[in-house]
Amino acid sequence: MRNPLSATAGLACALIVVLVSGIGVAAADEGNDAGYRWRNVEIVGGGYVPGVIFNESEPGLVYARTDIGGAYRLDTRSNRWIPLLDWVGTDEWGLTGVDSIATDPVDPDRVYVLAGTYTNSWDPNNGAILRSKTRGRTWERTPLPFKSGGNMPGRNQGERLVIDPNDHRILFLGTHSGNGLWKSTDYAQSWKRVTTFPAVGSYAPDPSDSSGYSSDPIGVVWTAFDKRTGRPGHATQTIYVGVADLGTSIYRSRDGGASWEALPGQPTSPAFMPHHGVLASNGILYITYNNNAGPYDGTLGDVWKYDTASGVWTKISPDPTSSTNRWFGYGGLTVDAQNPNVVMVSALNQWWPDAQIWRSTDAGATWKPIWEWGQYPTRVLHYTQDISGAPWLTFNASPSLPEVTPKLGWMIGDLKIDPFNSNHLLYGTGATLYGTDDLTNWDAGTPITITVRAQGLEETSVQDLISPPQGAPLLSALADIAGFRHDDLKIVPNKMYDNPVTGTTASLDFAELAPQRIVRVGSGGSNIGFSADGGATWSPGTSAGNGGVVALSADGTSAVWSPANATVSYSIDNGQTWTASGGVPAGARVGSDRVIPGRFYAYASGGFYVSADRGATFTTTGAAGLPSSAAKFKAVAGHPGEIWLSAGTDGLWRSRDAGVTFAKLANVQEANAIGFGMPKRKDGYPALYTSAKIGGIRGIFRSDDAGQRWIRINDDRHQYAYTGAAITGDPRVYGRAYVSTNGRGVIYGEPTDVKDRQE
Repeated sequence: MRNPLSATAGLACALIVVLVSGIGVAAADEGNDAGYRWRNVEIVGGGYVPGVIFNESEPGLVYARTDIGGAYRLDTRSNRWIPLLDWVGTDEWGLTGVDSIATDPVDPDRVYVLAGTYTNSWDPNNGAILRSKTRGRTWERTPLPFKSGGNMPGRNQGERLVIDPNDHRILFLGTHSGNGLWKSTDYAQSWKRVTTFPAVGSYAPDPSDSSGYSSDPIGVVWTAFDKRTGRPGHATQTIYVGVADLGTSIYRSRDGGASWEALPGQPTSPAFMPHHGVLASNGILYITYNNNAGPYDGTLGDVWKYDTASGVWTKISPDPTSSTNRWFGYGGLTVDAQNPNVVMVSALNQWWPDAQIWRSTDAGATWKPIWEWGQYPTRVLHYTQDISGAPWLTFNASPSLPEVTPKLGWMIGDLKIDPFNSNHLLYGTGATLYGTDDLTNWDAGTPITITVRAQGLEETSVQDLISPPQGAPLLSALADIAGFRHDDLKIVPNKMYDNPVTGTTASLDFAELAPQRIVRVGSGGSNIGFSADGGATWSPGTSAGNGGVVALSADGTSAVWSPANATVSYSIDNGQTWTASGGVPAGARVGSDRVIPGRFYAYASGGFYVSADRGATFTTTGAAGLPSSAAKFKAVAGHPGEIWLSAGTDGLWRSRDAGVTFAKLANVQEANAIGFGMPKRKDGYPALYTSAKIGGIRGIFRSDDAGQRWIRINDDRHQYAYTGAAITGDPRVYGRAYVSTNGRGVIYGEPTDVKDRQE
């Protein structure tokens, strides 16, 4: 769950808003009206890919959905993924949570996205159906009268949004939150609830969760059409729908969705829910079952097939529930379109010693696992794994057998065989997208080769960014995968931060006068690390808390740490010992003066504080008029006592006297983050960069004259949803800005005629 910031029935609003996104691979690199080019810092992956969707009529057309980072289409020429939702702005950031994708089997240019990140209060907006006739280059939308949940429990199930393969005007939509099944007959422009559908999918992982995250009903999760029961231009008559209920959970219509019945004979004991349902061309319906929604949970399950001609159900689990030492259910499911007897399934949440994938060539009568036990603790692997595309996927681990690194993955909720190429398979994990091009070698007893297939698909949630004046140009603080030192923005780093290893890095700082000295804090392991060589190597400190904000003095000899919801502390021995700072509220945001070594600053609830003794004691500056809301501030290199404070909807503020007084900039309505970069002119004031609203427009802005005038340097095609966590300029490259996102990785922009020298 990474969060930056009432259901109804009847007709959904049919208001259509035209939206424009980037076009093709070149769009990420082309200039805008401000003369800027935008692209990703190369990390490759970094987040969960819960769905892969191949088009059934055009070879090579495939989409991927991410839980918070938008939708992608594969460019087969470059084998890179093209981001399709970078036009989404801050006010609608939830649209980058993709709950489902449908690609039209009749008109391959059409694609649809079910967008919306959370069904609870974390996302203030309802969901939407995004509609494209240009493969995602341009979009229209239909607002929905309820929320959707691309980052909710059960996001690995699906697909919720499905097109009738005979009459592509017709789509069915499975919803969360008890809103049932919906239908469109006009290419998703308008929707009506299917009032005859008898179930809503009432299962919730934790009904007592007051946040609404785990207590919201998972809903209607997949639809499968029997194409044989229709003809081109005429609606398919037999339809199967799976819902998130334990027990009776699959329903059938034989009249195009007018009436429904529970599918006779379906397994109801043990009580599992169907994660995926795939109807093979020979009329066999395959289903993977689990006792929970996933993607983090699920401890039991089975695989079944249903013969639609005879009505016979057969359990075909490769490792059935009745076996001993089971702690996982089933998630991903795929059937080879070239051979309906070839079926593959994945375990969902088989964390130890690794994930498991099975393949059957006889409709589930027998299975071959991708690995099996040898003489304990050894395992026999029927694959080789190449992670050169993202070498950090080792996670800095050195496990003992039977575990290995890298792992096949985890949270494997979806895997797909290319309908036009039986050797090509893609599957998503919690950190990347993997694939193979020699899948049928498995049948001959030859190991298959699994490689990283996430190039261009950047899905990290960025917490903080620094660009020191020496050494690597960028160091990042990331959720879930710690972060990286980037020596080259176009090359994937070999490893994430280690010694200590943290799951999430919350904050970074460097010593302005000794920039090789760096500190970082995080959570999910040892919580603080120090580096004396620009982040190439690290040494752990003693933990004083979890996450929060850390600051390093200008000379690197002292540090101040404000852990989340804890006492502010300082250290003068690289974090080996910590002492509580006096005079500063717990949880205050902290920072250092970039010129005066002993001086630190802090901000909390409208009060500004200063320390002159390396963080031992703070005193209030008495600054008046500051907003009481949360805010972020930074001090300016080369300008002692110069501070800029970004306060969200309370605007942007500046102090020139070490926080004694602040002046609010009248020309900035909102400012979520502030950063500094190389001045435009030698000896000039550093370039300012902010994620802000200026002149009534949200965007990324630069000022070359200390905030008197601003230029928007992004455009409507390059908005990247929420960009307010962190921003910084590059002190060595004029005009270059590094921008955080909540699910699209680190974005950087620079003038198309970028120069390293000032004018």
